[in-house]
Amino acid sequence: MHGRPRKAPKPEDTAASAAKAEKLRALQSQLLHNHHNRIYTKEALEISAKLLEANPESYTAWNYRKLAVEHNLKQSESDPGSVKSILSEELKVVENSLKHNFKSYGAWHHRQWILSKGHSSVDHELQLLDRFQKADSRNFHAWNYRRFVAALKGISDEEELKYTTTLIEANFSNYSAWHNRSVLLSRLLQNKDKGSFPKEKVLLEEFEFVHQALFTDPDDQSGWFYHLWLLDQTVKSETPLLVSSWPAHGSDIIISADGCLDGCAFSPFTSFLSDAGTFPLILYFNEVVEGVSSSTVTVKSMFNVNKDLIWEPLATSNSCAAQAWVTHLNVPDGKLHPSTAYPIDVYLGNPQGIVSSNGSHCSHPSQFAFTVSVQPLNSEHAEKQGGKEMILWRDVNFRFYDAHIQESSLIVYFDLLSIEKDHEPAASKWHARILANEIALFRQLLSEIDCKIGKLTLARLLTAHDAMMPYMAPHSHKKVHFAEVLQLYGDLIELDPMHHQHYKEALSMTLFQQHLKGLGRVTSNVENLLKHCCHYRVSSSSSVSNSTCLRLNNLSLSRIGCVKHLLWVQMLDLSQNELRSIDGLEALQLLSFLNLSHNKLSSFTALQPLRLLKLLKVLDISYNEIGAHPIDTRRYLCSSPLSHTVGSDWNFNEFVPEDAKVTNYWEAFAIFRGLNLTQLDIVGNAVTDEKFKSFLFKVLPTLKWLDGEELH
Repeated sequence: MHGRPRKAPKPEDTAASAAKAEKLRALQSQLLHNHHNRIYTKEALEISAKLLEANPESYTAWNYRKLAVEHNLKQSESDPGSVKSILSEELKVVENSLKHNFKSYGAWHHRQWILSKGHSSVDHELQLLDRFQKADSRNFHAWNYRRFVAALKGISDEEELKYTTTLIEANFSNYSAWHNRSVLLSRLLQNKDKGSFPKEKVLLEEFEFVHQALFTDPDDQSGWFYHLWLLDQTVKSETPLLVSSWPAHGSDIIISADGCLDGCAFSPFTSFLSDAGTFPLILYFNEVVEGVSSSTVTVKSMFNVNKDLIWEPLATSNSCAAQAWVTHLNVPDGKLHPSTAYPIDVYLGNPQGIVSSNGSHCSHPSQFAFTVSVQPLNSEHAEKQGGKEMILWRDVNFRFYDAHIQESSLIVYFDLLSIEKDHEPAASKWHARILANEIALFRQLLSEIDCKIGKLTLARLLTAHDAMMPYMAPHSHKKVHFAEVLQLYGDLIELDPMHHQHYKEALSMTLFQQHLKGLGRVTSNVENLLKHCCHYRVSSSSSVSNSTCLRLNNLSLSRIGCVKHLLWVQMLDLSQNELRSIDGLEALQLLSFLNLSHNKLSSFTALQPLRLLKLLKVLDISYNEIGAHPIDTRRYLCSSPLSHTVGSDWNFNEFVPEDAKVTNYWEAFAIFRGLNLTQLDIVGNAVTDEKFKSFLFKVLPTLKWLDGEELH
């Protein structure tokens, strides 16, 4: 346990263990007999008490005692003295069990259940907790129970905060005390409207307090984790906010059913090709929320009745909460005049119904508007488009934007990407002042000692400071500390190779933000972004020709970020990177063409977000590592074929070859089922063979090209 090598047991130890096991089996057998026959006599209860004293983890014994207590209380409800005696005896049994294992889940849960009956002394519980916490100050079971007892006794959060101060001052390494302090302060800050509890004053005092621990013993991690929590409290918005949408506010959307935009200037932000008679409306929040519905979001248009709209969370799990939400608006066929722009207004008029995971309500009403024009179906063009061309991800097929010609129009489009300034979280001066002070302190600390976690904290502080600068200095979007952050993460990768992947992902997010810095609210300089926006062009007759592709290839990216700025993307090239996951892409509901080739995707489970991309037609996942490694069960996102909740109606066996191993195909089936891909490249992965290709033909009946070959 915890890295300690096992020692071979001595003969006398083996004999003692065997005798103990025999005793436990005998007690367990008697307990089960009494349990099944509902025997709750004094003798029967003594047997269960002996079993629990020897083995506090016997959940069956605890449940048996609950039934026995309920039975005996029912018979003694007219005698208060008997009731108190029954519950006191039960508390003694729990206390004896905790002496043998004071981290027993069952024992602590049983004690909480007894105390909730309301006939026991809470003061005695606090004394007992003091003893246990002196024996092990990091016993989280005892801390959880303390929170329960404090609430039962009516002890204020301020008093409990003083208690954590006492314990921390006695021992800076008391991680559980730091954690409980964060729980208490979260509640106090959330309920600040009920009393005087200014956030700025509290955070400044807490930073001063944690500095004592960090500068006294920089190698102890407890204080560092608390400092990270304080940093999060400093920079995060207090309530959920709508930060981005598609269509964007003020945009003029042109919808074409056949890919022909006659007389229209094609723009990646304002043009949408749809053959389904619908188009998505996407809302993107600054954090995960639930409660988005037709009662909290009002959409006024001639296309749909608001109450008929169904909002769906874009979450890869079966969750009712997500950071991005989508609904689909219908476009009446043949009823719209092509020269008319039809207005659509979206209003979060009842934002209180939209709630974050920590219970905060969206308190800022948001509103945006856009117009929609529909390009009529061109039958002649549609006839020419009968067999659409294969997408070729070669450099020769991409042409960069001419900065002198396109920059002014792109700036206009980029300015529309985020919700209006009034809806953005505005950083006040004290946020920046705290960050600047922390940066100066940790630079000083690192000038004196070489501390890995100090470097990591400084990198996080600098990143947070740079993220806040556009709101503090709106005329400058320079990444002031970009080079320093890169250097810090580079040092960490060398100093701590065991956690290099964590540092690489953090570094990847920094790089991602730098490459997309032109997509922010400030767009006076989009030169960097223009390096990544390209025209795709093969032939003048192709419906895809002249589409805009965002090329973020060959940038050493291992994570995807800045999703709120990418909702407009219909064609995306992420090839030649180091991606192991594509989390976040589920929000890109317009995405039709995606290149993920030459990355480090190790299984189909890493492609889970693709299941939510219903417009995806072209996918390149060639030359990854799919099938080359055992399945990582820690990230097993797809439901098991044995699951009774998902996939019961999928007829999976109809698609799998007779002699194939089910587990080799289930992941792919769970991902590709429901997609309407016309082109797929999968060559260069260990999973690929002729049987697997045959399987793909069945799962993807719309497929026209596989690994560069046209199917007949």
